[in-house]
Amino acid sequence: MKFNFTNTPKIIFGEGSLNEISSHASIFGNKFLIITGKSFPKTHYGKQLFSSLTKSKYTYTHEVLHGEPSPYNIDTITQKSLNLLPDAVIAIGGGSIMDAGKAVSAMLCENGSITDYLEGVGTKKTSGNKVPLITVPTTSGTGSEATKNAVITQLGEKAFKKSLRHDNYVPDIAIIDPLLTISCPPNITAASGMDAFTQLFESYLSTNANSLTDALAFDGIKHIFSSLEEAVSNGNDINSRAGMSYAALLSGITLANAGLGVIHGFAQPLGSLFPIPHGIVCANLMGPANQITVEKLHAENNKQVLKKYANVAHILFPDMSDENATDNLLQYINQLSEKFNIPKLSTLGVNSSHFDSIIESTGLKNHPVKLNEDELKIILEYAG
Repeated sequence: MKFNFTNTPKIIFGEGSLNEISSHASIFGNKFLIITGKSFPKTHYGKQLFSSLTKSKYTYTHEVLHGEPSPYNIDTITQKSLNLLPDAVIAIGGGSIMDAGKAVSAMLCENGSITDYLEGVGTKKTSGNKVPLITVPTTSGTGSEATKNAVITQLGEKAFKKSLRHDNYVPDIAIIDPLLTISCPPNITAASGMDAFTQLFESYLSTNANSLTDALAFDGIKHIFSSLEEAVSNGNDINSRAGMSYAALLSGITLANAGLGVIHGFAQPLGSLFPIPHGIVCANLMGPANQITVEKLHAENNKQVLKKYANVAHILFPDMSDENATDNLLQYINQLSEKFNIPKLSTLGVNSSHFDSIIESTGLKNHPVKLNEDELKIILEYAG
């Protein structure tokens, strides 16, 4: 048994934990850069937070980000923030907001544009230095509160979706308050939940998985099964919201250490070529990607990975044989996307004329079985 494991943030988890943010932030100083989406400042929790910071005589600047972070967004916020020289960056929002916070906290310690440091785009290596970072998720999906990379998206003629990555970019503190997810609407709850499910499942099946990531991923999947549908249908249920917050956190930890598979390999080009939310991409690909993978595993008689599928399937179908349970698991995954009314990729602009360019940029780094171009096209066809 031999593996490496990336450090995790200090984790503060539970209802009302946002109220503790001032005491945790004060460890780093009294000047903060706060990055949020447009909705959070208007909520009860947002108003309460900013009022508390003001009463405590903290100095802060507030940046609002719309959509996924682009190089322009990060460079602009970084340059503006150099005047404040914040003692810490606080990112409150979904995965895009937390990625923006991660990127800005890093770029405050580098020279030049973030584009210079992105994987597969830039030529410079990051130093690994960063301004202390606190992440606070308001959705349950990406697990970005616990990962070491920030996904940056460039749309347009020179489109890309690439990561700024370093082990030191894991946030210093992650505050996970399930109450912040209560207002998340059903469609976003469903899509982000399918993202967390995908990350947990892919990291569990990853060729780079180990006993520790397996244990965390498996526990996260159990919480997906017990919490996701209820969180979508009854968003006020705090138990299901807490279960999804926990599952998303574990998905971030496991993906940072085990890596992901073909679904996220597809997600990178799809996300840069089309303005499709990441969770919707995952939800559409989960069914066909796993169906093709299981068929290939049977063809290669890969009993070890098939047993992993069966282990997950037996959470839902404990009394079935391995093969029947796995078949039912695949049906369940397909039914989830249908139940949640996830829009098909074809309705969002993706068609067969795009398949070659998508596949050309699709990675299979940690997928448990090699898939050829024809098999990748079949996945895209079924996902459409």
